[in-house]
Amino acid sequence: MINPVAFEIGPFSIRWYALCIVAGLVLAVYLAMKEAPKKKILSDDILDFILIAFPVAILGARLYYVLFRLDYYLQNPGEIIAIWNGGLAIYGGLIAGAIVLYIFADRKLINTWDFLDIAAPSVMVAQSLGRWGNFFNQEAYGAAVDSLDYLPGFIRDQMYIDGSYRQPTFLYESVWNLIGFALILIFRRKLKGIRRGHITAFYLIWYGFGRMIIEGMRTDSLMFFGLRVSQWLSVVLIGLGIFIILYQN
Repeated sequence: MINPVAFEIGPFSIRWYALCIVAGLVLAVYLAMKEAPKKKILSDDILDFILIAFPVAILGARLYYVLFRLDYYLQNPGEIIAIWNGGLAIYGGLIAGAIVLYIFADRKLINTWDFLDIAAPSVMVAQSLGRWGNFFNQEAYGAAVDSLDYLPGFIRDQMYIDGSYRQPTFLYESVWNLIGFALILIFRRKLKGIRRGHITAFYLIWYGFGRMIIEGMRTDSLMFFGLRVSQWLSVVLIGLGIFIILYQN
């Protein structure tokens, strides 16, 4: 088992979970800043947006997670801020980030669709890296399986949890997002006449479909009235993506 703490600086522990999130953020910002000039958006606007959106997205991701496990956190209020132990719901971060993006673009007089099309692939690659934080924390896994011989040893060993090997659903989603990111890069280079919003629509449909399937494999999903919340939200994302394609056609 890999220690979830990467290293310590005096009394402070730096966890792999945090490093994965930060690595994803740095790469996302770099890619967005490279793409921004093509949409006549200033790189400084990308940085200004991230400085506002990142903490709000973290807050939204944690709030979302806490709300759907409110009974536990009402009994353990000291755990509410313990995000280093995991418990950041991606959908909560996406919702919070999208709200900040809309307000920011409106105030900066930036076309919202252009901003979204820049953000979508950056978010996707950040999600791909961020999922490895779940790997180090041994969370976001699936049902018990007999073996994981098709995986490298370090992943297989880390997925041995509670006496059984577990489906590495974190890995499935990480790879799915990475493939989606690669497809967006191909679309940008090879397809002519892509309309505003279509990259965003692809992200919504691709991520929503993958998350809907992979979420069904997990054993630690957030539930709402007996249903998996993320699967319902995935359906919403897919529908929204289809609507955008039709609306922006």
